[in-house]
Amino acid sequence: MAHPMGETKDGVLRLDFDRRLKLEFHGSKVTSDAGLLPYRELDDAVGLSEIAGDVLTDTRRGKNGRHGLVGQFRQSVFGRLGGYDDVNDADRLSLDPVMRWIVGGHAVTKQAASRSQMGRFETEVLATEENLTALAGLSGQWIDRVHAQHPPKMIVLDMDSSVSPTHGDQEGTAYNGHFGCSCYHPLFVFNQFGDLERCALRPGNVHSAHGWRDVLEPVVARYRERKLRRYFRGDAAFASPDIYEFLEAETYTYAIRIKANAVLQESIAHLLTRPVGRPPNHVRRYYASFSYQAGSWERKRRVVAKVEWHPGELYPRVGFIVTNLSRPAEGVIFFYNQRGKAEQYIKEGKNAIKWTRLSCRKFRDNAVRLQLHALAYNLANFMRTLALPKEVEHWSLTTLREKLVKIGAKVVSHGRYVTFQLAEVAVSRELFRKILVLIDDLRRRPAPA
Repeated sequence: MAHPMGETKDGVLRLDFDRRLKLEFHGSKVTSDAGLLPYRELDDAVGLSEIAGDVLTDTRRGKNGRHGLVGQFRQSVFGRLGGYDDVNDADRLSLDPVMRWIVGGHAVTKQAASRSQMGRFETEVLATEENLTALAGLSGQWIDRVHAQHPPKMIVLDMDSSVSPTHGDQEGTAYNGHFGCSCYHPLFVFNQFGDLERCALRPGNVHSAHGWRDVLEPVVARYRERKLRRYFRGDAAFASPDIYEFLEAETYTYAIRIKANAVLQESIAHLLTRPVGRPPNHVRRYYASFSYQAGSWERKRRVVAKVEWHPGELYPRVGFIVTNLSRPAEGVIFFYNQRGKAEQYIKEGKNAIKWTRLSCRKFRDNAVRLQLHALAYNLANFMRTLALPKEVEHWSLTTLREKLVKIGAKVVSHGRYVTFQLAEVAVSRELFRKILVLIDDLRRRPAPA
């Protein structure tokens, strides 16, 4: 039987293939996630969990055996950051020395919250309407705190939807023909730094742009009074006059893909005829810009077209973008193509943070989980954009988890000090030192107003 602190009362285990090998089990003396500690340092330097404590409401009554709200919040977010996508691993993590120090308080000397405690925290405390609303806005507040230290000169918003496959009789699940599965259909807004500005969980059978205003408008409102150049990009799912008019009223410059039709193709008919001569071995690209007014539009808008002739293909590849950008057509296309990074961010969220693992039966509980995943994603991205030295700043979030978070360490206690002896074969002391120096620099910056 395991000791409350994680050690076992049993003796050493021996391996017959080589009797020199011994196996000892010290659950509270070793960890596989020592690399979470710099993230906790970043959290403290920027004051992220502090913000969460200010906006979330603890609905619980009584104090016996209760863990603090901020501590359990950290356990939820940092657990996902470490690859533990739900509360099923909470019992083991409650004894993990790194998690206990991350949570803080009584967890340091005892243990963090158990599986049942974390389950109630996420499905009862955080699932209230008030707290779910606060969670949805928390990512934006975190980003504002980061921007206060590193003020950007412009903001570029990319909106996109994704798929989260469901299994069984989950509330809100529905078959989506585009994705070919039963799923949820979450909506995301990213900025050019890869930060997730806001997201929302939606049933699986809604249109890609469904509820766009509820997600985009709060983000736009946060930037409304700041002196920034503002941009927006979206694929054809967001080609709607309501969105154009909203962005124009908010003085956003936008580039949104629109579907081809006969009128648009007629406007570039001269580019759709195969060029004379022997086809070259390279792609030929042509651009055009013209005014266009669809039947649902109240006025004409600029449309930019790109036509590509590929070797060996009989017909050209054609794309249209509606925009209020004034730059040349080729520049508009280049700007729009950068929105592909948003798809990469979504992929990182799926792989590194596992935000498609929404296994609760109730829709609201899964909405809470998505927001917690979003916060874990942002914390990971802050580490990448704020605290990584140049030699590793190109690492993906998946690489960061594998090479920085998943580091084995032995825990040694001496007096009032606790030492984590990290495996240097996994990560160098110098890399850790550089990361901590960059985080310390954040502490030295003037506090945000």
